[in-house]
Amino acid sequence: MAIRQILYLPDPALKTVCDPVDSVTSEVQALMDDLLETMYDDNGIGLSANQVGVLQRVLVMDVPKGAWKYTGEDADGILHIGSARRGDAGAEETDEEIDTHNVLMMANPEIIEASEQKSAYLEGCLSVPGQFADVVRPAKVKVRYLDRDGKTQEQEFEGLDSHCVQHEIDHLNGIVFIDHLSRLKRSTLVRKLEKYKKSHNLD
Repeated sequence: MAIRQILYLPDPALKTVCDPVDSVTSEVQALMDDLLETMYDDNGIGLSANQVGVLQRVLVMDVPKGAWKYTGEDADGILHIGSARRGDAGAEETDEEIDTHNVLMMANPEIIEASEQKSAYLEGCLSVPGQFADVVRPAKVKVRYLDRDGKTQEQEFEGLDSHCVQHEIDHLNGIVFIDHLSRLKRSTLVRKLEKYKKSHNLD
């Protein structure tokens, strides 16, 4: 496994629709392994191939079990997601399952079902460092994909897991999370990103 360079906005790879893989070859497996290593190195919970400049429909994610909880529902019926981690503001003590890894590696993922119920989460992105914004998405989705062994899988996701897999599939479609924001919020965040990149010497 190798740690790869993560690309930052406005790199054009992040706005490119990725190509499906024909099959999960040893090269695709190596890419999945590198993505996971790179994600962990930058303390992320998800990473897509085009974030490291590879324009293939491949992603990895690891949302630890028990890491999130629903914190309530607003007047518009949108569920809000918060952290359940020990030490986080407002978090409750939870059992040891919170630190259990839940690694998923996907090739050619596609959302085949999405709930009408919506949820909101304060999303960030390794390609948009230091920036966060509330994003509203379907609360639950079902995803079909090829796993690391090339077998077709279908899995349902909710909560933070749902936001994470949708966020990464968005990447593979050339969409970043700030594209879900209003023009004003997006412009403000982009300005903050440029300042952040300069202050942290990020290319």
